[in-house]
Amino acid sequence: MSHSPTPESPFVTRTTADGVATITLDSPHNRNALSRKLVTELYEHLEAAGQDPEVRVVLIQSSGKVFCSGADLSEAATTSMEEGTRRIIALQRLIATMPKVVVTKNLGAVRAGGIGVVASADIAVSAEEATFALTEVKLGLAAAIISLTVFSRMNPRAASLTALGGEVFTGAEAQEYGLVTKAVPAAELDEYVAKLCADVATGANQGIAESKKILNASLVARIDELGDEMSALSTRLFGSDEAREAMTAFLSRKK
Repeated sequence: MSHSPTPESPFVTRTTADGVATITLDSPHNRNALSRKLVTELYEHLEAAGQDPEVRVVLIQSSGKVFCSGADLSEAATTSMEEGTRRIIALQRLIATMPKVVVTKNLGAVRAGGIGVVASADIAVSAEEATFALTEVKLGLAAAIISLTVFSRMNPRAASLTALGGEVFTGAEAQEYGLVTKAVPAAELDEYVAKLCADVATGANQGIAESKKILNASLVARIDELGDEMSALSTRLFGSDEAREAMTAFLSRKK
């Protein structure tokens, strides 16, 4: 059951137990869209977990079935997205560089910018029945800022199919494409991820931090090399007449 948010209600929460910090996206009124508030709170919780010596693993999940619906189009249709694009690039970079193992768990839908969170993570586990879509192309946009991580994970043919087609694909297909680490039946998702996190949390802090630096060196270099260019491109596309018309039409259909 969704709740009506107030400006004071947190959109993201964090609990810690047994070496695992669990960060929960909890903004059901807009399907966990990447609003300024949600991105800011998620970043702050990740930073705090990254600095906690008791934490080995950070699990990002959602309170409801939808993991993340992508950009907050109600914000994007009315304001410049320059700051927003830079914040989402910074969010991806933080996930890739923080000295903890970051795991994502999605039971249901992941769309557009939300896929950037999944792709930034070290380990991504999805329900087989969950759905993904790079819907940007349908709105006159491109998967620009999330291309930094998403296209580093996916095999090139899958990247072309999903980014140019914009169609829905399943969690099982996301595993085939290289986007997620593992897809499991929805009924087994919680148990599988809990065991995975417990196993990974037996690693030593130094071992985790140094191993992650090696694994993500090329990914972080890509973010640093292309981040400004992708931010500028995304900002220009969001501000274009074609995209604004498409976003306005989409929002009016939703109402």
